[in-house]
Amino acid sequence: MTNNIHNLTRTTDDIVIVGGGLAGLFCALKLAPRPVTLISAAPLGQGASSAWAQGGIAAAVAEGDTPEAHAADTIAVGGGLVDEAVALGIAREAAPRIHDLLAYGVPFDRDLEGRLAVGREAAHSARRIVHVRGDGAGAAIIAALSEAVRRTPSIRLIEGFVAEALLTEDGAVSGLQLREAGNPSARPILIASRMVVLATGGLGHLYAVTTNPAEGNGSGLAIAARAGAVIADPEFVQFHPTAIMVGRDPAPLATEALRGEGATLINGHGERFMQARHPLAELAPRDIVARGVFAEIAAGRGAFLDARQALGARFAEKFPTVYASCIAAGIDPATQAIPIAPAAHYHMGGIAVDARGRSSIDGLWAGGEVSCTGAHGANRLASNSLLEAVVYAARIADDIAGCAIPSPARLPDALVAMQGEAPAAASVKRLRAMMSAHVGVVRDGDGLADAIRSFAALEREAASLAVRNVAASALLVAAAAWTRCESRGAHFRSDHPAEVPALARRTMTTLAAARDVAASLNDQPLPRIAQPMIA
Repeated sequence: MTNNIHNLTRTTDDIVIVGGGLAGLFCALKLAPRPVTLISAAPLGQGASSAWAQGGIAAAVAEGDTPEAHAADTIAVGGGLVDEAVALGIAREAAPRIHDLLAYGVPFDRDLEGRLAVGREAAHSARRIVHVRGDGAGAAIIAALSEAVRRTPSIRLIEGFVAEALLTEDGAVSGLQLREAGNPSARPILIASRMVVLATGGLGHLYAVTTNPAEGNGSGLAIAARAGAVIADPEFVQFHPTAIMVGRDPAPLATEALRGEGATLINGHGERFMQARHPLAELAPRDIVARGVFAEIAAGRGAFLDARQALGARFAEKFPTVYASCIAAGIDPATQAIPIAPAAHYHMGGIAVDARGRSSIDGLWAGGEVSCTGAHGANRLASNSLLEAVVYAARIADDIAGCAIPSPARLPDALVAMQGEAPAAASVKRLRAMMSAHVGVVRDGDGLADAIRSFAALEREAASLAVRNVAASALLVAAAAWTRCESRGAHFRSDHPAEVPALARRTMTTLAAARDVAASLNDQPLPRIAQPMIA
């Protein structure tokens, strides 16, 4: 049920979950009948990257497949940084979480014998991706869970509010500062809680070209970092190699499953280009494919996804979501190649959490893309993100269920920031352009330094708390990317193109450390690279 938010301010003993995507919804349902307040920036079913996921969920449920093989594939792709125990644990919990989703009404595809149908995606050694109607898994899962949440009386649903600050007392969570979404002049509202779960999604919308909704702007990462939380591996941002370039923001996605069905990547001359780059060609790990596509575009040849021979007239039936996106843009993918480009898609980094989803701040858990469990390392294996979200959402619920109900939190009398100015659209547009140009598929030291100086100044000087949060997340990514002087997984430095074995370790950092990097760069000469703008 939906409550008036003003009834929840000052005191509550509820667990507060921020985020209406897969991790937030699943965690809220798993906690029932314990009282939960679920805060979603957009109406349920909208604004969550989970709902846009086309590939599905990776799970070793087919005959002959094993969790151990799934974990081995995850580790192989992760650039030497995957926590192997975490990867194996997630793979082993996949089957029970799939059955949970079935119980909540998710209509996974089945074969003629009634078993779960499984597909194959890049870098998986077996067919282990469970789908819904080919490319509609994310939307179907979110629809089913949203309906279940609305039917659950223990869940108080607050839609249309964003969390802009995390409140702490003596190093522990005491509540949140909220503001009405899309209304920066509205007065902030405080809500008390000693148990907060952040499930706010990723930060792809910090980039000018992304597949993520506008809500995926790093706000959850920022509020945790500003409260002092340890942040893990922020430099590792995965770029999906096949975003459909038809002038939309965010860009529609052409699922990797298309390549799993035999679609190829060609340039403007009709030549396949991935065969020369990797033995797996189009099914190579995403970072390699993204750089291949990027190189063709940078060379002026363009890049296209060609499903004419592999699917042809079957395209609309097999992949209706992608088909609809193409048709809306005037492209018939059954008879035409689809123009593509790499787009910011998934953040491997995030709030550092342990095996129970606990962050470094007492009373703060994090799940889904805003968190960093160590499962993905430097490069996420396809369709592992939704699996990680449900596994950790369930673990967080189990961990919280074992905790005693804490005494009510005391809220401060003063707000974190009173500024209600509208976020400066020009500043955010400039930041997104700099992220794509200097913290994107290919990076170098000079460009990263330029970006760091700009983001640090914006985080320090912006009047809007929303802009400060955006700048803080961008600064964390850029500073960690500048510090990692090698190329590993999705992080590629043209000035340090080799992988350095001595650097095969995860990054653990804080916003204070990122600010220190910026301060050290301010003592150096001005950069030679002009700051980019986008039209």
